[in-house]
Amino acid sequence: QTPLTALYMGELIKEVGFPPGVVNIVPGYGVTAGAAIASHMDIDKIAFTGSNEVGKLIQEAAGKSNLKRVTLELGGKSPNIIFADADLDYAVEQAHQGVFFNQGQCCTAGSRIYVEEPIYDEFVRKSTERAQRRTVGNPFDPATEQGPQIDKLQCDKVLELVLSGIAEGAKLECGGKSLGKKGFFIEPTVFSNVTDDMRIAKEEIFGPVQPIIKFKTMEEVVERANNSHFGLVAAVFTKDIDKALTVSAAMQAGTVWINCYNALNVQSPFGGFKMSGNGREMGEYGLKEYTEIKTVTVRIQQKNS
Repeated sequence: QTPLTALYMGELIKEVGFPPGVVNIVPGYGVTAGAAIASHMDIDKIAFTGSNEVGKLIQEAAGKSNLKRVTLELGGKSPNIIFADADLDYAVEQAHQGVFFNQGQCCTAGSRIYVEEPIYDEFVRKSTERAQRRTVGNPFDPATEQGPQIDKLQCDKVLELVLSGIAEGAKLECGGKSLGKKGFFIEPTVFSNVTDDMRIAKEEIFGPVQPIIKFKTMEEVVERANNSHFGLVAAVFTKDIDKALTVSAAMQAGTVWINCYNALNVQSPFGGFKMSGNGREMGEYGLKEYTEIKTVTVRIQQKNS
């Protein structure tokens, strides 16, 4: 769905002078090009970023071929925990950017916003006001904050999940509909009164939808946040560093952010727990995924003296 990015990278690779053949870009569909790579007997390593369904197919193909090493960076349903002592306005903005970034089409999207009960109503109100101010339009316009979904299939999936949220009893605070007569635009959408058993609280939406969920205690929210098949990232907002570190240690996620969101850098290993994948990208751990350990033992003749 995003071939132009890789092709443009290819142009830059040629421009900076990589020797021919060092980097090869093979455009194609998963059922053809992807399947051929996954089952090829001369390919030793695959790193895949995408859906859980395709990640499982790649691991299966690797097992049926040459047992090539596979690392997977898959989906997420990431919890963003907001305690009552957090800087409210800052947390609202960080939670907004954390879920609406790239039209919500981001594996790290914080699409389970857990807010402590004393500030829940105010957080919902401020989040709704912020979503209503979000600029939706032409992605080539620098003033635009949100463009269209990647294609009609994804757009329809998001709108269907929105309808499921309404049907299951969540309160639609704003948005929830397609926008305009052309393109796959969706209004920035906020739900309140969301419960953990709703589809919008369990499934990866991959769209501009913000479900806001209420909690009462730290112990309760840790258990609920971890009650997911996914475990890519998590975040916690609080002024109490002891509370933040306690929650971070308890989170079943490959990355936990404290008082920030989507804070990524090349030095920090990135990857998921559970069905969010295996292996790591970036940092020293990311390099180790591309190396093999070898032991060489040499018998030394006994020294005569």
